[in-house]
Amino acid sequence: MSNQNQPNNILENKDFRDSVATATKDGKRKWVFPRKPKGKYTNYRSYTSYVLLALFLTVPFLKLNGNPFFRFNILDREFFIFGQAFYVQDFFIFGLGAVTSVIFVMVFTIVFGRIFCGWLCPQTLFMEMLFRKIEYWIEGDRNKQIKLDKQDWNAEKIRKKLIKWGIFAFISLLISHVMFMYIVGPSEVWKIMKAGPLEYPVNFIVMLVFTTLFYFVFAWLREQVCTLICPYGRLQGVLVDKQTINVYYDFKRGENRAKWRNGEDRTAASKGDCIDCNQCVVVCPTGIDIRNGQQLECINCTACIDACDEIMLKVGLPKGLIRYATEQEIETQTKFKFTARMKATAIALFVLIGFLGYLLNDRGLMEAKFLKVPGSSFIIQNNEIRNSFTYTIINKSNGDLKLNFKVLSSQDAKINLYEKSPILLKKNEIKKGDLQVVFPENEMKLSKQEIEIGVFDQNGTMITSYKTIFEGPFKLVL
Repeated sequence: MSNQNQPNNILENKDFRDSVATATKDGKRKWVFPRKPKGKYTNYRSYTSYVLLALFLTVPFLKLNGNPFFRFNILDREFFIFGQAFYVQDFFIFGLGAVTSVIFVMVFTIVFGRIFCGWLCPQTLFMEMLFRKIEYWIEGDRNKQIKLDKQDWNAEKIRKKLIKWGIFAFISLLISHVMFMYIVGPSEVWKIMKAGPLEYPVNFIVMLVFTTLFYFVFAWLREQVCTLICPYGRLQGVLVDKQTINVYYDFKRGENRAKWRNGEDRTAASKGDCIDCNQCVVVCPTGIDIRNGQQLECINCTACIDACDEIMLKVGLPKGLIRYATEQEIETQTKFKFTARMKATAIALFVLIGFLGYLLNDRGLMEAKFLKVPGSSFIIQNNEIRNSFTYTIINKSNGDLKLNFKVLSSQDAKINLYEKSPILLKKNEIKKGDLQVVFPENEMKLSKQEIEIGVFDQNGTMITSYKTIFEGPFKLVL
């Protein structure tokens, strides 16, 4: 936050800039026990998380056009996005998609700050909307958790901790299995589960490793992922400026902060609306004080907004002391508007999305390649030249195809297949084979001549074509 126009007590307190809220000065972990949030934004976030968690659990089972709705099987090179099959040959589209995603994150962050972290990030969804709620259910709210943490290891503490850790381990195992379904599919996961670890030892070791990792993150590492590990938080420091919408504390209205006294005229006493109740701090899942200004540790979860609004209503002051706003809005009371940087990145994003959509739509029904067999030589027989080729054909459509090949460069050229014609190519199938191209000798103009081979469906419609090199005897061109 800018130093200009800020109260002296904020300027003097700079310790939060030089330390992490979840660690002591000697580097020890300071465990965060956030109070259970409640309020309008918490409800909205809960509804959003329910939808996203439901999608996470159901998407592996969904199919579109008979294909998995989403699958990313790197090992077997099976990729499906929105029911459409992708192949290694389409990886340039993935590359463009990755660039588009980065630009989208940039635009989103420039305009809305770190709102993704608080509302959509899987780490936050699982931690705050699943694991944390289980913790509240078993151990109670903030004060009870602190008391339980400080007390000796008696029967109550052991019982509650074991129940919580056991549920955490089960959920981590469930998350690992669902993630595995995104790679190999539900049927393969069921198959591996039924067969047992003796038949699939590698799969079970991988599953155990990921389960342990998830458990470690949500049972112990927690907010440290957001404050110390996640690179997006560091990216925020580069992209966020005074025109970015973030969760902000209105220091002009709130300072000078002072405790609440019934019947007091705070304006006459030169006191701000902040009654220094500290509820915005105790409710924060990353342990920061939002009143110190914008910080990288803030994930824009809005828990402090709900906590502050609740207190404002109780003391009869207007809500919005902590709210979604821009730093410029709080300093100068000017409304939000799109800046030149926002417009430039947004235009770049729309251009990339349009180009990506064009590439996805222009993938065609299939892809075919015809390459001369390495090391093979041409054969001259009956005034005809014969070359051996290998072909690779990929069915990118959502149905089976019956295919024939034809040389487009000459009406008299022929193709001899070594299998039954037409070739049946099933949906999403990749087929390889051999063929022989027979070309009239009198039509050979060069020793290496370009020819084009067309692929036709059973109705005689050309689906695609491929240009390749046909070899013949050396010809002297005068």
